[in-house]
Amino acid sequence: MKNKFDLTGKVAIVTGGSTGLGRGMSLGLSAAGAKVVLVDYVSSEETAKEVVAQGGEAHVIVADLSKTREIERIVPEAVAKFGTVDILVNNAGIIRRTPILEFSEKDWDDVMNLNSKTVFLLSQLAARVMVEKGYGKIINIASLLSFQGGIWVPSYAASKGAVAQITKAFANELASKGLNVNAIAPGYMVTNNTTNIRANEERFNSISERIPAGRWGTPEDVAGPCVFLASAASDYLNGHVLLVDGGWMAR
Repeated sequence: MKNKFDLTGKVAIVTGGSTGLGRGMSLGLSAAGAKVVLVDYVSSEETAKEVVAQGGEAHVIVADLSKTREIERIVPEAVAKFGTVDILVNNAGIIRRTPILEFSEKDWDDVMNLNSKTVFLLSQLAARVMVEKGYGKIINIASLLSFQGGIWVPSYAASKGAVAQITKAFANELASKGLNVNAIAPGYMVTNNTTNIRANEERFNSISERIPAGRWGTPEDVAGPCVFLASAASDYLNGHVLLVDGGWMAR
């Protein structure tokens, strides 16, 4: 069974790889044997150093994923560096918090473009490589707000709902071609995106009290599920949105 989780020789692209969940998943994939291509709008060199320190291989791409021309160069560069692409983790995303009656069109467009359009475009580009060899794993990072509406985050909730549906749409068409397309929906995590919430003691405590596990998640908590979805252990899992939330949705 342990061999099913072995990613030796596989090549993984991880967006948003410089910090947070992207860093945690990149380290997890590398520890399982994959070579990782770290994509972010800032350099992911620190994550790359950690990958190398644990015996892995990493390549860093600095790209603005809000621009189509930047998205289009990622897969070819990964293939040029490591020969192929086996795994894609669509993790990069942004959030804007404003009351819904004051929410701007720019904040709507910025979030929707990066969080959902980029997922579609990069998945499409990677899938074209994967379909040619009849194998590939695409893992999208959804959210609890793929299921809930949230407060002050209309575009984020809409974009993460879209991520869940993009996941299912790709799975419907590509499962028969040897690809597994699934998503992870993290719960409340200790990352840069939640800094402001965690700084609000009342809000932090009210959220913490509802989590059956009794704590917020960490990037390491998402690494294992990511390795599972990237591995042969998940070969018959298609179009699934996996909750990694400490039991939040069970409440």
